Amino acid sequence: MSDCIRDARPDDLAGILDIYNDAVCNTTAIWNETPVDLANRQAWFAARAEQGYPILVATDDSGVLGYASFGDWRPFEGFRHTVEHSVYVRGDQRGKGLGPLLMQALIERARSGGKHVMVAAIESGNAASIRLHERLGFAVTGQMPQVGVKFGRWLDLTFMQLLLNPGAEPR
Repeated sequence: MSDCIRDARPDDLAGILDIYNDAVCNTTAIWNETPVDLANRQAWFAARAEQGYPILVATDDSGVLGYASFGDWRPFEGFRHTVEHSVYVRGDQRGKGLGPLLMQALIERARSGGKHVMVAAIESGNAASIRLHERLGFAVTGQMPQVGVKFGRWLDLTFMQLLLNPGAEPR
């Protein structure tokens, strides 16, 4: 189990890169089909920092065990209170409770940052991720059949969302 969850630092990027590329190559959690290089993750890290959005990591003595982040849901001002998140756990750490810990920390960061809605876009066959999100209070808000393809098959997309600050007035 993780020794800590903290803000990511540039020296965490190699571990983040390994987790990301494992998800690209072996799962339908990321619909990219081509692994990325360190420069790609450095640019992503810099963009998140510039936008003021967090990247959280779970670590222990072996390095980065998982990471979570959120960013703009859509690039229009009217969506400024809505974010879309991602959470990924190293292959040898899946099923050990890191996903919920990272998600809870990320949700708190979004709430304290004044965000109103957190969106999840999950491959519909990923029952474990859908259950995790339901346990954290997310509700299914939409299904989009066959909108993606990976590993030679069509992928369906399930949208879920969590109201972070119910009753908040728009600003």
